Amino acid sequence: MSRVDTVRKLAARMTTPLLPDDYLNMLNPLWSARELRGKIIQVIPETDDAATLVIQPGWGWAPTYQAGQYVGIGVEVGGKFHWRSYSISSTPTDSPTASGARARYRAGKLTITVKAMPEGFLSEHLVRGLEPGTIVRLALPQGEFVLPDPPPAKILFWTGGSGITPVMSMLRTMDRRGTMTDVVHVHSAPTADAAIFRQERLALAERHPSLTLIENFDDQHGLLDVRRLTEVCPDWRSRQAWVCGPAPMMAAAEEEWGRARLGKQLHLERFSVALTASAEGGHVTFSVSGKEADVDGATTLLEAGEAAGIQMPFGCRMGICHTCIVPLKKGVVKDLRNGAEYTENAGVQTCITAAAGDCSLAI
Repeated sequence: MSRVDTVRKLAARMTTPLLPDDYLNMLNPLWSARELRGKIIQVIPETDDAATLVIQPGWGWAPTYQAGQYVGIGVEVGGKFHWRSYSISSTPTDSPTASGARARYRAGKLTITVKAMPEGFLSEHLVRGLEPGTIVRLALPQGEFVLPDPPPAKILFWTGGSGITPVMSMLRTMDRRGTMTDVVHVHSAPTADAAIFRQERLALAERHPSLTLIENFDDQHGLLDVRRLTEVCPDWRSRQAWVCGPAPMMAAAEEEWGRARLGKQLHLERFSVALTASAEGGHVTFSVSGKEADVDGATTLLEAGEAAGIQMPFGCRMGICHTCIVPLKKGVVKDLRNGAEYTENAGVQTCITAAAGDCSLAI
């Protein structure tokens, strides 16, 4: 019998009326069999508007994720848990590099790097308002924007702004494993001071002759578009490409690689999705939990459920991974990307749908 099972059995004998998990939580808030938790160890500023959160995961976490994946994090603000997904910036085994740089990334720790967005309530709180010692909820890592092992012989990383985050995990992983192949990393930022992880990336390029770092600062060089990409990386067509950054940059890459019929060589990671359609809104019933809410047509069913205190399933929050699907029992909901409507008895993606009248979800 494992030590965890022994502790749970002892706790079970002592619990009236509390559950074993309640007593475990008293002993250590990271000991929970009901949910995956983490503890904020440190909040490290990276730039004026970005910070790295060092998290100690609790029971149920295994550092076997793939470099480039994202993790869900739930933070309690105003008595309610707010969930978002962020790319992991640490490496799967999370040990320091051979040079000893960044020793703060110790074994067992998880790091995410967050940029505070003007419209992002939670991102602002994570960067500027989260205190070390805070207990957060975690969702297991997901995502297909990953670095294969072993990595391809020739790689292009094209990143912009906070799009560096998943690629930083890939670079750190190749550095730690000693598998840095022929890599060209093109990164754009508004200014040199706004470039996240800049000093570490420069150190990596100095340590690995096979890594070519090309920096573009908008205030000095102007915007780097697809046409200029050919100038700085003439052989991009012969490389496997991982691209992550602002939406216009992603759309341009998808179009250019498609025009070159190289779509299979392109790997994209989007941080947001364009929700251009509108819905009527309505009264939403969450039948299993017994909760109800009146929501407008711009609020997704995922957001409505979370605001009502329901632990909704989610992954990418962009309609890609299908983790958030919930059965629609009654009513009509609308896809905010394209206006498509779904009726009762359908499984709906709650992260990109909103109520088009009164409806009921089986959750």
